[in-house]
Amino acid sequence: MKLRAATALFVLCFVLFLAALSARALARDVEDARGRKVTLPDRVEKVFATSPPGTYLVYAIDPQLLVGLNFPLWDTERKYTVPRLQTLPVIGGTVGMGRTINQEILLRAKPDVIVAWDWNETAINAEYEAVFRRMGIPWVYVKANSVWEWPDAVAFAGKVLGRDARGRELQAMAKGMLGQVKAAVEGLPKKATAPTVYYAEGVDGLSTEGRGSFHTELIEVVGARNVHEGQRGSVVHGYGMEHVSLEQVMGYDPDVVLVKEKLFYDRVFKDPRWKGLRAVRDHRVFLIPHEPFNWFDRPPSFMRIIGAQWLFSVLYPGRLPVDLKAQTKAFYQAFLGVKIDDRQAAEILGP
Repeated sequence: MKLRAATALFVLCFVLFLAALSARALARDVEDARGRKVTLPDRVEKVFATSPPGTYLVYAIDPQLLVGLNFPLWDTERKYTVPRLQTLPVIGGTVGMGRTINQEILLRAKPDVIVAWDWNETAINAEYEAVFRRMGIPWVYVKANSVWEWPDAVAFAGKVLGRDARGRELQAMAKGMLGQVKAAVEGLPKKATAPTVYYAEGVDGLSTEGRGSFHTELIEVVGARNVHEGQRGSVVHGYGMEHVSLEQVMGYDPDVVLVKEKLFYDRVFKDPRWKGLRAVRDHRVFLIPHEPFNWFDRPPSFMRIIGAQWLFSVLYPGRLPVDLKAQTKAFYQAFLGVKIDDRQAAEILGP
């Protein structure tokens, strides 16, 4: 009797040992952006990202992996994305104003892995790390705080999600495009004065971001200068969207105005209050391409890669040896999985 019980116990332990070995064989370890060793399933089929940049990053690798969104889609976000995106529930996120994650929906979605954006070490991150730990869902941090980090972030995401070849393909394209911008900036005349830029946010155009903010990184990337210095302490870590007066903008008298909101762009040339601005008189006011996601800011996503080429082209016409319309078509096909024609590319690029 004792022998039979001992044999049964041995068999049970052996089965559990084999199960553990099997589970381990179906798992793999990766080191994330914070140097954490994370054990992931060998096959990833469902993913949630805690921020829009992370969500768009997962989308670029494989939109079929996404289990939810951070915010409801804007109409512009529906236009040049795959249909699946429109069917996903809103789970929430950990960045931006009013940030929260619906834990009930997340638990029902049962993602294999969670992708988190490595930005600030905040209490909200620690809070949700505890939630993910209780749920038994592994999470990895991805670092993409600068446009220069996006190529490697794409490659890392491909590795995490088990789509290595896809990640390397997009990495190569991103590096090539940013390399073209870098070479073009280095090729500018040495004595040329850097063009000055005002970034107009809000429907009145009177919100902006200070110099050095990651929200306006592309201005410096293309060798230009942000005219707004910004309030101390709000530039890098704050939410931004600093309010300025029209008198301040007139005092800056920038060479170029970049506009985020179409509503403001549609009326800036007709508004007598803005006609005194040199950039308005010279028609050097540009609406930032924003379909399906903004090319410049909010969120600072992989769209900044093509955004850098667009911004250089509008600041220095004819100096980037790239057919921007053809580049837009290729980029949308590669990163967004949608085919667009010449008319659509011209529409996206805007006036």
